[in-house]
Amino acid sequence: MALDTALVMILAGGEGKRLFPLTRDRAKPAVPFGGRFRIIDFVINNFINSGFYKINILTQYKSDSLNLHIARSWPISPILGQYIDLVPAQMRTDGNWYKGTADAVFQNITHINDENPKHVCVFGGDHIYRMDVSQMMRYHKQKHAELTISAIPIPIHEASEFGIIEVDNNWKLTGFVEKPKTTPKCIPGNPDMCLASMGNYIFEADVLVKEVQEDAKKSDSNHDFGKNVIPKMLKEGREIYVYDFSQNEYTGMTESERGYWRDVGSIDSYWQANMDLLDYDPELNLYSTEWPLRTYNYNLPPAKFLWNEGERVGMATNSMVSEGCIISGGSISKCVLSPMVRINSYSNVTDSILMENVNVGRYSEIKKAIIDKNVDIPPYTKIGINPEDDKARGFLVSSGGVTVVPKGAKL
Repeated sequence: MALDTALVMILAGGEGKRLFPLTRDRAKPAVPFGGRFRIIDFVINNFINSGFYKINILTQYKSDSLNLHIARSWPISPILGQYIDLVPAQMRTDGNWYKGTADAVFQNITHINDENPKHVCVFGGDHIYRMDVSQMMRYHKQKHAELTISAIPIPIHEASEFGIIEVDNNWKLTGFVEKPKTTPKCIPGNPDMCLASMGNYIFEADVLVKEVQEDAKKSDSNHDFGKNVIPKMLKEGREIYVYDFSQNEYTGMTESERGYWRDVGSIDSYWQANMDLLDYDPELNLYSTEWPLRTYNYNLPPAKFLWNEGERVGMATNSMVSEGCIISGGSISKCVLSPMVRINSYSNVTDSILMENVNVGRYSEIKKAIIDKNVDIPPYTKIGINPEDDKARGFLVSSGGVTVVPKGAKL
C-alpha cells in the first residue's frame, strides 16, 4: 500500500573517502556491489517494496555515475503520482555545497513545501540492508513521535566505532554519543548490547522544516542531524523515539537475515560484505523473490564457461558470475564477477571482486583483490600475491591485505 503522505529524501552525496580508489570517479552510493547492483539500490528497493513511491535522491559528489544508474534503472509511473527524482546540489541558499546532512535537506526545503507531506523519511544511501520501512513508520505513528531514529543493536565492546543511542525503558531517546571513549549505556534489560544509529530518520514534516531552518541560521553548527539537530531536539525534551531495527521483518526473511546491516565504508568491510554473499546460507540473500532487489538490467547473453582440456578448464566454484561473462579456460573461486568479465586460459582468480569489463589475461594469478571496471590485465600478471609489488605499481593495499586496482588502470 502506498504511503502517499510520506516524502522520501535519500542522502546520496557522500564522498566515501575510505573507499578510495573505488570512489575516485563516483559517489559512494554508486559503487557496485554484489556483481550487478549499486549500493544505493538497497535503500531504493526497501522503500519501493515498503510502498513508498515519492522519492528524492539528493546528490552532490561526482554524481554522474549515480545519475546515469538511477535514470536507466528506476522509471516509475508519474501518472500515478510516483517518482524517483534526482536532486543535484544547486547552491540555492548561500552559494555553498551541502555543508552537512541537515543542510542538504535545508537547501532542498522547497521539495518538502511543494509536496506538503505529513511525514518525511530522511535515509542514507550508502548502506547494505533490507528493511520494511512501513513498520518503522507504524512505530513512529504509534509513539506520536516528532522524530524516530532507526538503530541496530551491537555488542557494547564495539561502541567506539559508531554513533551510540541511549534510550529509556520506553525506547525514548535519552542520549546520543558519537564514537564514545567510555562504555555507553546498554539496551534496557540487555547489559551486553547497545544501540548504534543507522542514520535513518522519520520526521514530522513541520518539525523537520522548522529544525533545519533554525540550524541554518547558526554559524557555529556543522549542519548535521547527528551532531547538531538531534542533540538540540533532545535538550529541548522533544518526542524522539528509537526504532529497534532487529525487530524489523520483511516478506520472505529468514532468521539468519534478521538485523543484517553493513556500513561498507572501508575497503576491507566492502570486500568482506561481498565475500559473505558467497556463503551457503548468507546473512543477505540476494536470491529472494518475495522481497525483490531490482537494478539495471543489462541486455547481455548468459555467462559462458569454456574448455575442459587438461589444465585448461573454464571453472567457477563458490562464486557469483553475472551475465555477459566468459570463463574461457581459467578458473575462479570465491569471486564476485560483474557483467562482461573475461577470464582467459590458465589464469586463476581467488577471493576477489572483478567489476564490469575486466579482462584477465592468460596465466595470470589474482588473489584477494578488487579490480575496478575497464581494466585489461596482461598475461602472466600477478596481483595480490606480493603486497610490496602491488604498492610499487601504485595500487592500494588495505590494512586487511586487499589489493585494489583502480578503474581503467593501465598495467
